[in-house]
Amino acid sequence: MARGRLRIHLGAAPGVGKTCAMLSEAHRRIERGTDCVAAFVEHHGRPRTEALLHGLEQVPRREPEHLGAVRSEMDLDAVLARRPQVALVDDLAHTNAPGSRNAKRWQDVEELLTAGIDVVSTVDIGHLESLGDVVESITGVRQPETVPDEVVRRADQIELVDMEPEALRRRIAHGDVHRPDEVDAALSHHFRPDTLTALRELALLWVADRAGAHLTRDRGAHRTPRTRSARERIVVGLTGGPEGRTLLRRAARLAGKGAGGQVLAVHIARSGGPACAPPGELAHLRTLAEDLGGTFHHVVGDDIPAALLSFARGVDATQIVLGSPRRRTWRHVVAPGVGATVTRASGPGLDVHLVTHGEVAEGRGLPVARGARLGRSRRVWGWIAATAGPPALTALLSTVDLGLANDILLFLALTVAAALLGGLLPALASAAVGSLLLNYFSSPPLHRWTIADPRNAVALVIFVAVGAAVASVVDLAARRTHQAARLRAESEILSFLAGTVLRGETGLEELLERVRETFGMESAALLERAGDGAPWTCAGRAGQGPPVERPGQADVDVPVGDHLALALTGRVLPAEDRRVLAAFAAQAAVVLDRRRLREEADRARALAEGNRIRTALLAAVSHDLRTPLAGIKAAVSSLRSEDVEWSEEDRAELLEGIEEGSDRLDHLVGNLLDMSRLQTGTVTPLIREIDLDEVVPMALGGVPDGSAALDVPETLPMVAVDPGLLERAMANLVENAVKHGPPGVPVLVAASALADRVEVRVVDRGPGVPDEAKDRIFEPFQRYGDAPRGAGVGLGLAVARGFAEAMGGTLHAEDTPGGGITMVLTLRAAGARPEPHPTAEAERQAS
Repeated sequence: MARGRLRIHLGAAPGVGKTCAMLSEAHRRIERGTDCVAAFVEHHGRPRTEALLHGLEQVPRREPEHLGAVRSEMDLDAVLARRPQVALVDDLAHTNAPGSRNAKRWQDVEELLTAGIDVVSTVDIGHLESLGDVVESITGVRQPETVPDEVVRRADQIELVDMEPEALRRRIAHGDVHRPDEVDAALSHHFRPDTLTALRELALLWVADRAGAHLTRDRGAHRTPRTRSARERIVVGLTGGPEGRTLLRRAARLAGKGAGGQVLAVHIARSGGPACAPPGELAHLRTLAEDLGGTFHHVVGDDIPAALLSFARGVDATQIVLGSPRRRTWRHVVAPGVGATVTRASGPGLDVHLVTHGEVAEGRGLPVARGARLGRSRRVWGWIAATAGPPALTALLSTVDLGLANDILLFLALTVAAALLGGLLPALASAAVGSLLLNYFSSPPLHRWTIADPRNAVALVIFVAVGAAVASVVDLAARRTHQAARLRAESEILSFLAGTVLRGETGLEELLERVRETFGMESAALLERAGDGAPWTCAGRAGQGPPVERPGQADVDVPVGDHLALALTGRVLPAEDRRVLAAFAAQAAVVLDRRRLREEADRARALAEGNRIRTALLAAVSHDLRTPLAGIKAAVSSLRSEDVEWSEEDRAELLEGIEEGSDRLDHLVGNLLDMSRLQTGTVTPLIREIDLDEVVPMALGGVPDGSAALDVPETLPMVAVDPGLLERAMANLVENAVKHGPPGVPVLVAASALADRVEVRVVDRGPGVPDEAKDRIFEPFQRYGDAPRGAGVGLGLAVARGFAEAMGGTLHAEDTPGGGITMVLTLRAAGARPEPHPTAEAERQAS
């Protein structure tokens, strides 16, 4: 029996239209004569979905009972007995009721497919097993129901049902997805704009990756010719020469002409051959490629054109950018060159651009590899072996006759020993002296400088040539070994410096101590001066040596710009050490600048915090003191009036009003004094862990009874706040909401938990605020005319935001679905890690 086909409608979030798309497809198939039934489709009370179910045959469901509740599940046996051509099964990741034949609905779908029934299903991107952690980091909620990725990837067709986040939020606000009492919670949690955008991006990337995998599989299965990619991928071949910058910028302009263009820079090095590209130039090219939005790659290959084409085809490139040949013109007669070879072998679908530059036909030079000098003691022993060794060997051979051939081999061994000890020059001297001694003492006629047998002359010449060649190879190997060891040490030092940059380490004294230990110096100091001619001052120092007042007093000094210098005392360093020392000096300057910027950022942050709190205090004084003072003054004036005879009840009522106003003033002045001490740095907010239901009800005391409804669940986690500041902030928010809301409609104060945060939402049904004014309403002194009077927001919001941020929270405004504005106060849950203030975090990153 042929296996059925699976088609999945994939969406980023609930409500995008997956079920409607599945039902619309079912109606199209029925019109074409296909036997299609709804095995399990849940309309969730959505009118449009329920309307699309009309006209479709629905298989009766099972209704198992679990823990006293009746659940509605798909009847797998009934669907298998009905045996339609196509079965509609909604919510592929659903978990079946306990006691069912299969634990998961996707397992039921597998049985239907095995029975030869085609299945059309739906699933959200958040229900894929491999994306559980990613979705949890986006939404703050772990999806309890998941489906294995392989089940979805094996589907014969996957259709992405996409919708703009704002369009989905409008659909939710109109009640098309959730019940009216669930709209506010949905829009403030799972259906935030940033959350929906991230989930949508995740779904698009997953579908795009699957499409790319199918494209690669189909090419290999059908051996079809290479088709052009949907977006431009431009490979730039770099030799490490100065023309590389021109090629990268040209490729970036080509990639920028289309959407989604990508630049891939590649440098191909021959395996086992000499490095023709300076490492410093390659580092600059890597940085430029990354700055232009591209990537940099190293490839090893003996055949450069073949390696370049293999890389380009491997990344599905559409274009290759190469520089015009730098070789001399006459060399094209010998070989066509990389550009011509790549152009000829690229084939259809892979364009090759040859870009002209200033280095065309200028030739290519190899870097000169200068060997490292051998140690002094080794060179001394080498010269001793070269000068004293041949006479000693001659005296030894004079006592025994081994023959000319053996004598030559012994002198050759002595030449190799001189090369191992002292290098090339002692070995050449040994070969020259040895050849003369062999001629005089071993070659007939003896004790004369003439050679009777021409074959002996050839043997001596070969001895000198072989001795020189062997000495050259041995000397080169010794120098390369010494050079490799030194370069390894330098690379370790530079790797340490790079690590300090990546880790953001900013200890100047620690870096100077590292310099002192690395080079074995007594002390290291970073000197600076304000300008030319100004005295030098010490910015940082390490070691026990005498202090250095100016660079000229140090044994080694490395300038860094015009006004900085790294000074070391203890010994004079060789010239080859100054390259690494210059890297240390540059890093020390960077560390000093970073420390200065961090200090400036700390001062600026302290000033900004002081200004913010000062603004909140001033707004509180101007806004909150006036009302109780006016009430007290009116009551006192009334009592002192001699024109009116007050009854005892009226007098008691006026005195009660004076007392309430005085209590309110006393409470407010106490909070203001705490905030003033906070501004001056003499006190910090008294953060402690409390329950919201201990503070929020107290904030409703300043509004009339029945004007605010409270919804604070007892299961909420505790919050880390200052109770006095939180109460004042909540009082301002509620008073503003009541003031600007319609009469008779209570303000809703609701709280909910989201990951490691707790949100308190104050919802009113007033006229609302335009998007462009949502930030401006939190500025103080709006009552003085710099905002429209009809904005519907009280002036106490500046105070509320100041208090919220002082406790490490945030306050912002959102539109209330159906009209009005919602103030969202976000607080840190107890035990959660404090988050830095946005402004302070930006300054820290900048420093």
